Amino acid sequence: MPAVPHRVAILALPSVVPFDLAVPVQVFGYPRPDLGARRYRAVVCSARRGSVETSSRLFRITVAHGLEALRRADTVVVPGIDDLDRPIAPAVLRALQRAHARGARVLSICTGSFVLAAAGLLDGRRATTHWIDAPAMRQRFPRVTVDPDVLYVDEGSVLTSAGIASGIDLCLHVVRRDHGAALANAVARRLVVPAHRSGGQAQFIVEPVRAADGDSLEATREWALRRLHEPLSVARLAAHARMPVRSFARRFAAECGTTPLQWLLRHRLLAAQQALETTALPVERIAARAGFGSAVALRQHFRRALGTSPMLYRRSFRRATREGSRDGSRDASLSGRG
Repeated sequence: MPAVPHRVAILALPSVVPFDLAVPVQVFGYPRPDLGARRYRAVVCSARRGSVETSSRLFRITVAHGLEALRRADTVVVPGIDDLDRPIAPAVLRALQRAHARGARVLSICTGSFVLAAAGLLDGRRATTHWIDAPAMRQRFPRVTVDPDVLYVDEGSVLTSAGIASGIDLCLHVVRRDHGAALANAVARRLVVPAHRSGGQAQFIVEPVRAADGDSLEATREWALRRLHEPLSVARLAAHARMPVRSFARRFAAECGTTPLQWLLRHRLLAAQQALETTALPVERIAARAGFGSAVALRQHFRRALGTSPMLYRRSFRRATREGSRDGSRDASLSGRG
């Protein structure tokens, strides 16, 4: 565990969306002292201390910290706001610019990206926001490359997430980036959400909730996850689902927002990441267990997807994994029951 936890400032601006605010609070700031030292220390702040209205209009929140919290933060999170026509206070924009300039990582959830864009932090970058608001973002901020078809965008020091619940995906991604897949999976289990969702916003726009008609391919996906080490072609997956290959591929894309082979690759990479973090197995064995066939194939896919090699990835995370394993409950220390 680091001697000083990573400091997170969550910026609640007027008309803040309660769900967007709750997600980083739950992931980075939920107090669980019985589970061991926390890896993050979070505070909620605003332009000034005191009462802040929320988008629900049903309640307000009381904030104990002002913009001085951004001067000390290692990561700044800007949850979504409902009133996109309200001007952002110049002091808020300056504080965000200064935080980023001194090296703080900056995240936005949903329409929080409008705040980052107003501060100029998204100029020349790829970013996302709620798909409903993507056209408005393109019009207001032409220097931003808006991608409405993803759950989140990681530009290194600036990260943006799409609508509402995709903030969970982004925060889990940050935990995974900071501390590895094993800890992110433990947080996801405590939140009772998937550790990783493939696809993007497009899969939720037309049909947010599938009818309970018994046609879901969930059983086939679960079957495939238990057999990642085996050769899995689209034809074999379709055979398990008892569907023609073309129909299966269309149904899979409709449910997951990606192709069967891309979905398999992502889960094989996740399996390899977790094995590298938590075992001493040689890369050749991990490649075979994850279904890559050879260490060469694993290295190629690893570098293409993560920008590093399996051995460098293992070296980066083994220390954190060893420290976390001293207390089995510590892996759940980032969030509590909802």
